[in-house]
Amino acid sequence: MAAVHEDRSRRGHGRYTLTETEHGRAWGVCDAVDGFFGEPRRGTYELFGWVPEGAEARGWIGNRTWLVPDDGTVEPWLLEDAESPGRLPGADSLVLTGADDYEGPPEGHRGRVRVHDGRRWLGSCREFTRILPRERPAPPFVLRGLAPDDRLRAVLAKGTRRALDLEQAALEIRDDGGRPLTERLLWARITDWRPSSRRGDLIDLELDGYFFEPAPEHVRPVWERWLAGPPDAPGAWAGLDTRRRWAWHDLVRERAAHRTAGDRPAGHAYELDGRHITDEPGFHLALGEAVNGPGGYFGGCLPALDDCLRGTFGYTAPATLLWRDSATARAHLSRTLTPEGLPCDLFAVLLDVLAQGGMRVTLA
Repeated sequence: MAAVHEDRSRRGHGRYTLTETEHGRAWGVCDAVDGFFGEPRRGTYELFGWVPEGAEARGWIGNRTWLVPDDGTVEPWLLEDAESPGRLPGADSLVLTGADDYEGPPEGHRGRVRVHDGRRWLGSCREFTRILPRERPAPPFVLRGLAPDDRLRAVLAKGTRRALDLEQAALEIRDDGGRPLTERLLWARITDWRPSSRRGDLIDLELDGYFFEPAPEHVRPVWERWLAGPPDAPGAWAGLDTRRRWAWHDLVRERAAHRTAGDRPAGHAYELDGRHITDEPGFHLALGEAVNGPGGYFGGCLPALDDCLRGTFGYTAPATLLWRDSATARAHLSRTLTPEGLPCDLFAVLLDVLAQGGMRVTLA
């Protein structure tokens, strides 16, 4: 597994800090981690008797893909970041994979299901089954060149199983300028350690990675851009596809949790650059930058946008927003689907949420 490496020419501190969650004390600091990127656990569905509606479902399907029971007896459920290798050879079934840990299928439901990606219907199947993933060993999770604190040195010197179980910890992540970016929770059970080849007083610390959810490989370029430092101009995300725009937004949102932004006074005039709003994450990214500058956050779904409009996210009602090139968003967001598959004008819904939050919008 490739590591996320340091650039010592640009900073003199550690990018990663292993911290106990109970008291917030650091176990150690390092510049590189093996096992940070990988393949997260995904649910797998086989859809039997698949009948496509339109283009073939293959490759990345969508950030939010909904499976809608045809009889309406149970609610739709969500498959996030869904992918498909296509139809199985010699069969009439389609395989879908995605994250469904929180909204999996209703217990015992096996009837006909229609599938959509929030924009269009993809197809239907007569029945489905959820395939349990094979048990697989967790990849090694190694903190390279870790500078341990005295408590961690004492733990390693003791070496008992109980001592080596550091229990829940946080991997705090900073960018190359030392600014907090995000963190990842993990269970810090030490399985091995050795002197680091980088320097004699440093160690390579291996942890049991069973409970760590790696970042998918496809987000690596987005992470590398943010680890280098926040964008200094708006629209750095504009050239990304929808999947990586969502990944960019994830880091925008997580970084916002570590920053304190003062609210502008009521009556402020904002300007929204709408040239690149060709999908839902594009809207949230552009609006976040309109309100809070390059890399700024201002919601990522309708409930989160409503929360931001209530204050403490850089905004105070009432205010005005000049939405330039609004025709781009109107063309791409006016024809969407609700989770149940009903037609929805997301563009009009967004305008309504903004209006209810005290932001008077002028379309240009």
